[in-house]
Amino acid sequence: MKLIQRIGYYLGGFSIGLIILAFFLNGKKASCSYGPDARVLKNINSKKIIYNDVIFEYISHNIIDSTEIRRILKKGDINFSDSDPRHKPCGIYLVEGEFDEKDIVITVENCEDTATVTDLKIEKP
Repeated sequence: MKLIQRIGYYLGGFSIGLIILAFFLNGKKASCSYGPDARVLKNINSKKIIYNDVIFEYISHNIIDSTEIRRILKKGDINFSDSDPRHKPCGIYLVEGEFDEKDIVITVENCEDTATVTDLKIEKP
């Protein structure tokens, strides 16, 4: 059997395997969150999120919307150098994101059952 035929058989079997995997994993909530940022954000978003009174003031004055806060908590970056993950009883994380070309820093207190958004800072570029 020639090399080109071997490559053809390999690619054919590989593509059939990918189609079968896509069929079985379609609709499943499988994710590959291996990085530290992704793991912590997934942990925060899997819990009930509670907003502090300061955050409700931002929302009531239409400075930022709760959906934007949720988006930053899903897609943001965690600043581990300023965070305190070993704080007792709940770890404190600073999540950075962007909204309307402004940098947003959200402070989240990540407890065992809940995640409380305690502070929000809007930094103009």
